[in-house]
Amino acid sequence: MTDRIALSTTDAPAPAHTFSQGVKRGPFVQVSGQGPVDPATGEYVFGGDVAAQTTRTLQNVEAILAAGGATFDDVMMLRVYLTKREDFAAMNDAYGEFVGSRVASGVLPSRTTVFTGLPREEMLVEIDALAVTD
Repeated sequence: MTDRIALSTTDAPAPAHTFSQGVKRGPFVQVSGQGPVDPATGEYVFGGDVAAQTTRTLQNVEAILAAGGATFDDVMMLRVYLTKREDFAAMNDAYGEFVGSRVASGVLPSRTTVFTGLPREEMLVEIDALAVTD
């Protein structure tokens, strides 16, 4: 079995805790949970706007996928964590537009959405991903 490789890119926020942005082993790419953080400033952005936070979060996921040699066409599963049930429709619209425009194969990834508390009050959404490359 091939070694695990920590993924790192300046196009996504640096992890604030003791974990990697992502890990690759063989064809598997796991992206750690990402939030609405601008990688250039390290600041949380779009307070109160779950649609804009979803887009920023997915941009961060995409950057880490790219660091692992993957795209959204390689993503098998995305997990979305939301703080408020009433944000689901707005998140889902932004998610559908972003992911749908990046899946050339037409086969969308599977997804689970969970309503929970998140580490920072300004975070309305967090998303992680599992991809398998050829």
